[in-house]
Amino acid sequence: MHLSKRRAGVLVGAVVAVAVGVGGAAVAGSGGDDDAGDREITGPALQEAEREALAETGEGRVTGTEVEDEESYYEVEVTLEDGSQVDVQLDESFQVVGTEADDESGGD
Repeated sequence: MHLSKRRAGVLVGAVVAVAVGVGGAAVAGSGGDDDAGDREITGPALQEAEREALAETGEGRVTGTEVEDEESYYEVEVTLEDGSQVDVQLDESFQVVGTEADDESGGD
């Protein structure tokens, strides 16, 4: 009988270890990378979005794009000549609906 209890204890310990491992992997896989689901703008829409974003900033180069981000339909990241970045938000008809300084320093 003592052997059965020991096996049961080992089995319970193994199940708990697997559950913790799977749960931890799920948490680790779901956090930290906000860009994981991003879709880039492509085709003619990319050219129009770039043109409107650069017209808004007056300078710089496009260094990233995104379709259907949390702020707008299109988002265009522009890196300015001084190295700073600006996110330009556009609606579906490529009208500027907002701009935001892109601070990726994490608040240091």
